[in-house]
Amino acid sequence: MDMERIQVLVCAGTGCSIGNSGDLIEAFKSEIKSMGLEKEVSVLRTGCLGLCGVGPNVSIYPDNIIYKSVKVEDVKEIVMEHFYKGRPVQRLMLNESDQETNEIHDINKTKFYSKQKRIALHNCGVIDPENIQEYIAKDGYFALGKVLTEMTPQQVVDEIKESGLRGRGGGGFPTGLKWQFALNEPGPEKYVICNADEGDPGAFMDRSILEGNPHSVIEAMAIAAYAIGAHYGYIYIRAEYPIAVERLKHAINEAKELGLLGENIFGTGFNFDLEIRLGAGAFVCGEETALIQSIEGERGMPRPKPPFPAHSGVWGKPTIINNVETYANVAQIIINGAKWFKSIGTESSSGTKVFALGGKITNTGLVEVPMGTTLREVIYEIGGGCPNRKQFKAVQTGGPSGGCLTEKQLDTPIGFDELIKLGSMMGSGGMIVLDEDNCMVDVARFYMDFIVDESCGKCSPCRIGTKRMLEILEDICDGKGTMESLEELETLAHTIKDTALCGLGQSAPNPVLSTISQFRDEYIAHIVDKKCPAGVCKALLSYEIDADKCRKCGLCARQCPANAIDGELGKVAYHIDQDKCIKCGNCLKACHFNVISRK
Repeated sequence: MDMERIQVLVCAGTGCSIGNSGDLIEAFKSEIKSMGLEKEVSVLRTGCLGLCGVGPNVSIYPDNIIYKSVKVEDVKEIVMEHFYKGRPVQRLMLNESDQETNEIHDINKTKFYSKQKRIALHNCGVIDPENIQEYIAKDGYFALGKVLTEMTPQQVVDEIKESGLRGRGGGGFPTGLKWQFALNEPGPEKYVICNADEGDPGAFMDRSILEGNPHSVIEAMAIAAYAIGAHYGYIYIRAEYPIAVERLKHAINEAKELGLLGENIFGTGFNFDLEIRLGAGAFVCGEETALIQSIEGERGMPRPKPPFPAHSGVWGKPTIINNVETYANVAQIIINGAKWFKSIGTESSSGTKVFALGGKITNTGLVEVPMGTTLREVIYEIGGGCPNRKQFKAVQTGGPSGGCLTEKQLDTPIGFDELIKLGSMMGSGGMIVLDEDNCMVDVARFYMDFIVDESCGKCSPCRIGTKRMLEILEDICDGKGTMESLEELETLAHTIKDTALCGLGQSAPNPVLSTISQFRDEYIAHIVDKKCPAGVCKALLSYEIDADKCRKCGLCARQCPANAIDGELGKVAYHIDQDKCIKCGNCLKACHFNVISRK
């Protein structure tokens, strides 16, 4: 009997799919067949391996090797050298950063993986997300079977409460307590909703879970439904996630075919079904009451609370809403026990947290670490620090609702309460690293521009106040700001926090307030000195040519799109007309003699 000895797991998440991982799958299958290895080596797609910055990635099991940045032309070498001759292709292997000669055969010993603990991401990069049999082989739907046959709804809720699981969507509300509220509500009609409307800039945690392990969310929603007495659910997902949507649809159909969704699940008399609702990409629909409005076919706009959704949610019925990552922990808690989950993390923040690590960081990607891990460990030991030996400046956590933390705060343990005390927040898990080349005023302007664009406009503080904040920030970036402008900016920020209708509006000023608190000197430099210390704000920049050193070659003039550089080839030194200059920097790049400076 032929024995399969190698599995080739090709990442088919969004990032690697854009990098033609689909072509890699076909190339591997073709080359393996041509070598006569099709009975020994299988090829399948899998979810995100986390190494998004060096995709497409290919994981080799059971060798525990990851090949990074794989191209179609590399496939023949991998099949011949590794699968046929048994010699891994070292030039493509994931090794320690900047130590390509240090061969590592166990990926779990690399700096990127060694401090991670995958719970929410536990099957991503391990199984084929479009094959329910592989999910079941990894104990899938065992938790659902356990709660339906061995536990009462109250016991399920108690287990989640004891675990200390808090909502991973940003608010950090105790999940078990939310479920308890819904369980206590009378009536036969209740609903469970999965919030997959992931809208933070740079965030892709929920998308990756749905692409790599969709059944974990489906199973958890069924468990939640049993716990509160619901029989129907909705997965609200943004239409910009086509791969996740298709895999969810496929997973739901698979679960129905095996009787894991629908009527009389496991012969217990419990009925549960769910459907997908596509969102149009509005950031505000990540707020639970706006999400409910959208599901009901109305314009997605928040409403005042109370009543909370657990009392009156979709269609006016008791409803619980949890995000994708929260649900991804549920089955693991049921299988392994609340004490196991509680033993991971900190006293107030148990378990792990998934972060989308991006910005000025060497190892861009998806990481999952135990709560209590420090920001320094994530940024330097897992992320590899800032590339090109640039100096770290700040890290933005929590996206548009969060704030910036500096070098002095990097030893802070990651936790819901710890980050809030520092003026930031966990958020859904975006973690954007900034270096010396980032202007913090411009960073605040970027997030405020996003908020203004995404505001639903229902309440005046958010609709008008954030627009005025953006105008002030733009004036400061253009060198038109005054110290009175800065004072007005802070006053507006505090007023909006106190008066906006929903949580998104109330947290909208956070990036501005945190950058003012941590980098006030940069604001003053823009206002008083009319300078941008990072050299980012174009209106405050100028390019000058040293006439004494100019070689009169004309390279700069030929590259200027605004015809702002005058001179005469070989005779007259060139100079820049500051009124015409558009601050594009092409002249600086074109000059080979270092006679042009940016000031």
